[in-house]
Amino acid sequence: MQFHHHGYVSGDPRIAPAAGTGIDRPALLPDEVDVLIVGSGPAGMILAAQLAQFPEIHARVIERRPGRLAIGQADGIQARSVETFQAFGFAERITAEAYQISEMAFWSPDPADPSRIHRSARAVDDATGVSEFPHLIVNQARVLDYFAEAMHDAPARMEVDYGYEFVTLSVEEGHGHPVAVTLRETAGEREGLERHVRAKYVVGCDGARSGVREAIGRTLVGASAAHAWAVMDTLAVTDFPDIRTKCAIQSQAGSILHIPREGGHLFRMYVDLGEVAAGDNGAVRRTTVETAIAKANAILHPYTLDVKDVAWYSVYEVGHRLTDKFDEVPEGDDRCPHVFITGDACHTHSAKAGQGMNVSMQDGFNLGWKLGHVLTGRAPEELLKTYSAERQVIAKNLIDFDKEWSTLMAKKPEEFENPEELADFYVRTAEFPAGFMTQYPPSMLIGGTEHQALAEGFPVGKRFKSAPVVRVADGNPIHLGHHARADGRWRLYAFPAAASAGGREALGEWAEWLEHAPDSPLIRHTPVGAEADSVFDVKVVYPEPHVEVDISTVPPVFLPRTGPFGLIDYEKVYAADSAESITTLRGLDPATGCVVVVRPDQYVAHVLPLTAMAELSAFFAGAMLEGGAGSQPGAEAEAAAASLSGSRG
Repeated sequence: MQFHHHGYVSGDPRIAPAAGTGIDRPALLPDEVDVLIVGSGPAGMILAAQLAQFPEIHARVIERRPGRLAIGQADGIQARSVETFQAFGFAERITAEAYQISEMAFWSPDPADPSRIHRSARAVDDATGVSEFPHLIVNQARVLDYFAEAMHDAPARMEVDYGYEFVTLSVEEGHGHPVAVTLRETAGEREGLERHVRAKYVVGCDGARSGVREAIGRTLVGASAAHAWAVMDTLAVTDFPDIRTKCAIQSQAGSILHIPREGGHLFRMYVDLGEVAAGDNGAVRRTTVETAIAKANAILHPYTLDVKDVAWYSVYEVGHRLTDKFDEVPEGDDRCPHVFITGDACHTHSAKAGQGMNVSMQDGFNLGWKLGHVLTGRAPEELLKTYSAERQVIAKNLIDFDKEWSTLMAKKPEEFENPEELADFYVRTAEFPAGFMTQYPPSMLIGGTEHQALAEGFPVGKRFKSAPVVRVADGNPIHLGHHARADGRWRLYAFPAAASAGGREALGEWAEWLEHAPDSPLIRHTPVGAEADSVFDVKVVYPEPHVEVDISTVPPVFLPRTGPFGLIDYEKVYAADSAESITTLRGLDPATGCVVVVRPDQYVAHVLPLTAMAELSAFFAGAMLEGGAGSQPGAEAEAAAASLSGSRG
């Protein structure tokens, strides 16, 4: 964490100074806003937390409840989500209070006595080391609390506007705030009264029964699997030996997915209620908690479950549904969207793969920075078309995976050809539920793969996988990706070849171009007068040990000046960790070097040689608007470039 660059900070450095809309922020929901977020679930809160980093933008979150969520339905936090929490500054704190999954146990009928269950297999949760972050279990309500804190502590000082229910909306092209929204107040003296608000953009994060989805004419298409499950958060006394281990339990009486919860005592059980009969008409949803407990005891035989308290209970039927598009613009229409839907509003599936909250948050993260860039003039409005194009395919892949997983979980033991089939599937597909199979295709935000061989371990279109490095200035070992925050900036990571292979010369030429050339992204897209790294976070990682890097010879673009005092930022210069070289770990070409371009939402956008300056310039010209010196011709451009260079020292 960096602070003091604007003067001495004696308080909590996580709280940014209020700026823009965060200064004298209206307490009541105004009549006009830039972005109206409907719903304060995981997708809505991460979206709000991202937009709160842009103080120029007036965004509001409305929620029909009168206050914060007390008990959330979702609880599984995949490693990709914990990576995202790191970007918002609370990964360590939420990990400390969460239950951490390190392995999963599989129980099945004992061949010696099939009426009894026995432990048939164990599987390590992340056997391949797909992430340095853990797989967690923590109540959804706490996740929302952390995002609420991130929103409030950001420059825009955002908070949730409770007590507003979405009614309907209409889009009026050509209006400065084209989305006209009707709301209804749900609490206080004005309960039942309607409010009318206009917005430039509206995002429906309002769940499976989304009013926003209905208002734009999208429908969830799919079917129910005709299989029901009871789910309960429980405090109980039991002799089942794996009560504090995640388990898939299959017996002659049915199946249980067992998940320990945070706090050391609470656990969640998904209890198989079997096939739903034709003409059930929802009767299965009235299954009592006593019936579910009795069913759980039958499945666990010979072990017993003495339930002392049930904190939360529900019954659901497995369903897999998806909308054809995640915005209001009809297929084939070239207009830019103004209304979006996220999370359960556009994709629903079973809870047992632990994907609902996780994928919903990635929807919000994907859209948040894009809205931020468009509304602040960094990017063209066409950028917003990429949200539905990228996320709808990911949701389709999720539903396909969940169908297979939920079908396996519902199988009877005798229906498996191989008793290890469930455990094998869990291990074989571990990267998908962990959140790391997402790979965006080429677009205005994702380059081609012509130069992928330069950095095999940073696949274009997939999330940037961090690796250990050493900070040159102080010799501290850190993870390279952990320094990146959800601040809306692009990342440029320069990986030069070894000095013995001419790496210093190639790096120097690239750095000189980046700092001074009129077609450099830094010159073209950084607003005149802004700090040097306000739009692009530029770092270098040398392949040698840090003791072999003379920081006085590092190009100035990697040591930018920051704040009113022009202090030098020393946290952009790194070297390889001698124990775990990033060159080897991420398949970097030691003879050539490269540049890895990373989007604000942590996905690799491009891999290029250091010599491909024109390609790098062209890529950003397609993804961003000219906001700096590049928009000024001739001598004015040179003067602005010199000014920007001076701000870097």
